Amino acid sequence: MSSPTDAPVLATITDKAGHLSLNRPRALHALTLPMVQAMIAALLAWRDDPAVEAVIIDHAEGRGFCAGGDIAFLRASALEDQGTAGRQFFYQEYQLNHLILTYPKPVIAVMDGITMGGGVGLAGPASVRIATEATRLAMPETGIGLFPDVGGGWYLSRLPGRLGQYLALTGARLDGAECLWAGLATHYLPAAALAEVKAALMADPGDVAAILHRAAIAPPPARIAGTSADIDRLFASDRYEDILAALAADGGEWADATLATLRTKSPQACKVALRQLRDSLDCTDFAANMAMEYRIGSRVLVRPDFAEGVRAVIVDKDHAPKWNPPTAEAVTDDLIDAIFAPLGADEEWKPL
Repeated sequence: MSSPTDAPVLATITDKAGHLSLNRPRALHALTLPMVQAMIAALLAWRDDPAVEAVIIDHAEGRGFCAGGDIAFLRASALEDQGTAGRQFFYQEYQLNHLILTYPKPVIAVMDGITMGGGVGLAGPASVRIATEATRLAMPETGIGLFPDVGGGWYLSRLPGRLGQYLALTGARLDGAECLWAGLATHYLPAAALAEVKAALMADPGDVAAILHRAAIAPPPARIAGTSADIDRLFASDRYEDILAALAADGGEWADATLATLRTKSPQACKVALRQLRDSLDCTDFAANMAMEYRIGSRVLVRPDFAEGVRAVIVDKDHAPKWNPPTAEAVTDDLIDAIFAPLGADEEWKPL
């Protein structure tokens, strides 16, 4: 399988590996539905192909591995077709995430650059996750009234301590060293070595561990390790009001800055994220987690905060969203319960 060089995803077989390279550099490789469909088609074609022993997912050029999903498209769907097209995108994107996690061959994600939202969805389920000095990983969805989807509930809830809750609420960015420390990356390589490493992996996918071991370097200290005790202490509760109160009562510089960050986020999205991470721990497998996230996504897509959050960030760019409900206290338990409620039997998400 091969793609024209101007395709948004370049799907090729090189030596013994399938190679998926994201190719929308001007959009930092943000995912569109055709990109999701192209990756699914390639992975299904390669799954039983004996010529393909592993799959590498990277980006063709530019600063981004993948900056997320096409939020302008999703906002237009929310406003113009009651979210129909947006739900189709979520449905198939989550199928892609699940396909990667359950793939019978090694999947190697190269997170060299901006890795956010949908980019985490591509890298998180990969069996090998390579970070570099250029990696900037975040789940910033609470800033646009969404939630850390694409499997975020599964990965973040299983990080050490309360790091996942901190990342989900604040959208904090981790560099490559921090990703390795947290377990979100499996290897840390210098970006300058990637071309040679990828060529070696394609030539001999059976030697993945040795190839990466030879190329790996010791990362710099993980800065977030210095605040991990504060994160565990101040983000201990699954109740958003408790976290806000703990940060306000602490009075320290880090707590004050973190509280100021949270004041910019959608209260609804923050409450959804905390419930999502809590409930994910009760999911029997990744598919159950994705079914839960699809229920959430299908509903928050058409709630006021998503269209307003995207307006503030990329439409008007005033970064002054007016959240509805406006405060944590105004986001009721009944509203959150409704967002998490099962869908109709014919609407529920299912894996491929």
